Amino acid sequence: MSQPRLHLISFDLCPFVQRAVITLLEKGIPFERTYIDLANKPEWFLQLSPTGKVPVLQVDDATLFESSVIAEYLDEVYGPQLHPLDPLTKAQHRAWMEFSSATLGSLWSFYTAANTEGLENARKDVLGKIARLEAAVSNGPFFAGESISLVDAAFGPVFRYFPVLESLGESGWFDAAPKVHAWSTALLAHPSVVDAVQPGYSDKLKLFIKSKGGVLAARV
Repeated sequence: MSQPRLHLISFDLCPFVQRAVITLLEKGIPFERTYIDLANKPEWFLQLSPTGKVPVLQVDDATLFESSVIAEYLDEVYGPQLHPLDPLTKAQHRAWMEFSSATLGSLWSFYTAANTEGLENARKDVLGKIARLEAAVSNGPFFAGESISLVDAAFGPVFRYFPVLESLGESGWFDAAPKVHAWSTALLAHPSVVDAVQPGYSDKLKLFIKSKGGVLAARV
């Protein structure tokens, strides 16, 4: 039986797209990718995506949307399995994947903050989430130990923001979180995470931050 044709519809800066790409690359699954401009969404894409968001994964003639759903589907159909087998542990991993989405929201609030007060409030929020992770992460190299999981696929795109923020003068994120720092370092060096974005990602992200006109925009 032949494998279905997989076509991933992407935006080059989207962390949720990266989540799906990391999962695909980690499993060695062949796929095609099309990049779209989210500021000028093509009509054919809007017909496919009920939310108007990426990623969208076409599986032959079927369509999947939402990154966590795509990752779960890929993990059920293709080996090696990245979710733990134990139902309770699997549920805990799913919860931390949701936490990664909340962390992305906090980072968005930080790098788009329009004033110093907003920047500092968002900084406290991000640091609070890092402290929560410090209490949950294993001794490494990955979230739950030696093997990469879907939690790692979810947090790889999160950690990719920090080198860019540091280049804009915002450092010290992991001063009180050595385990998270080690985890971040391991993920950012892991091949599937490295290859989940196109060359020039950091420069594109800086330009995106600049386009938002917030506090950090003046540093780009």
